[in-house]
Amino acid sequence: MSATDPTATVEDGPDLKVEERGRVLVMTMDRPAARNAMSLAMAQQIADALDLLDSRPDLSVGVITGAGGTFCAGMDLKGFARGEIPVVEGRGFAGLVKQPPRKPLIAAVEGYALAGGFEIVLSCDLVVASREAKFGLPEVKRGLTAAAGGLLRLQHRVPYHLAMDLVLTGRMWPAPEAAEVHLVNRLADAGGALDAALALADEVAANAPLALAASKQVLVQSVDWPLAEKFERQEAFVDPIRRSADAQEGARAFVEKRSPEWTGS
Repeated sequence: MSATDPTATVEDGPDLKVEERGRVLVMTMDRPAARNAMSLAMAQQIADALDLLDSRPDLSVGVITGAGGTFCAGMDLKGFARGEIPVVEGRGFAGLVKQPPRKPLIAAVEGYALAGGFEIVLSCDLVVASREAKFGLPEVKRGLTAAAGGLLRLQHRVPYHLAMDLVLTGRMWPAPEAAEVHLVNRLADAGGALDAALALADEVAANAPLALAASKQVLVQSVDWPLAEKFERQEAFVDPIRRSADAQEGARAFVEKRSPEWTGS
């Protein structure tokens, strides 16, 4: 989770901008002079925004991006030198990587997503990137390890030998190559990642919010469930959805040939 920019500085004002766009919560890491290196303040603000996303029934999807043409360069080393570690209790580095939100989260990547920045991306459920974006876990070049989820998640997102290549060499990885192995869901022209991510978010948010969150949780948590228990254990997530008002509304809307009006209940 180390940064690649040792000159990162703390700037005035909030480190994170939060905006609601319909059912989508947009979080913009806003420290462009420091290539959006992760500060303790920004980590806490991300954690607070994710709490908001999960608590509001009128919000279905989150989008996280970076200002100034860069996603995130990793940890703010100047803050680290002052004794600040951008970790939030319970949520981990960036207020995110240890405990992502219950609801779907989309990364919109321009420029570099390096070290902890790439680990933020790996914590997201969908990834949209500029064709010029680059990912990387350069920690081994600095005598460190990608301990904010890079070592834990990358091998489950891409083939094993590719994960080893990226971790052990610390090389830059262009977004088009990431798209070839489906780590990136959609590519955009330079400067267009956020707009493409918002279009994807709107597509997701058109669906029932309770069903979205439950579907994500089953996909994430069922990975290590014993085969004989999988169907039984998913019932805790999916049975309440069958009983929900939104399930009834979805059926009525289908019969009446209209768009459903979700209430999140």
